[in-house]
Amino acid sequence: MRAILGLAGLLVAVVIVGLLAKKQLTTVAAPASAPAASAVAGAPVPSGPPRQQVEQVRQSVDALMQAAPRTVPGDNQ
Repeated sequence: MRAILGLAGLLVAVVIVGLLAKKQLTTVAAPASAPAASAVAGAPVPSGPPRQQVEQVRQSVDALMQAAPRTVPGDNQ
């Protein structure tokens, strides 16, 4: 009897983990269809293969670093 209850508890635990894994995998897949919604306003959204995306981000950062510094109100320098 004790073994049956242990097996039933283990089965319930496996079912719960399976449902959580399924929910997590479907949650991860959903935002991939709308990348513009999570993008920062005014920032270009990289497209293409991962290597090309890395290069696009690197170029954007380099361009921002070369731009003139902005003045911040209240900065006493």
